[in-house]
Amino acid sequence: MKISLAPHVTETRTENGESVLLDRRNGRYWQLNASGSEILSLLLRASDIAEVTAELRNRHPKAADRIPGDVQALLTSLRTSRLVQS
Repeated sequence: MKISLAPHVTETRTENGESVLLDRRNGRYWQLNASGSEILSLLLRASDIAEVTAELRNRHPKAADRIPGDVQALLTSLRTSRLVQS
């Protein structure tokens, strides 16, 4: 399941690793901290959530137990807000 930004969403990365998502349909902005931005970046490149989870566990082994829940929570929020599509 490939994830992509919805056609009406623009992402801007900040200098500190965060992201700002703009929903051009309604002018709403969404800010992702550096962790959320990293997860989104991986979701947009990966072929599935398992690949994202594995990559994050390699990068952040001390947080390995929290990673699956964090990835799923962010993805659910992005989908609910119609910022991404699969």
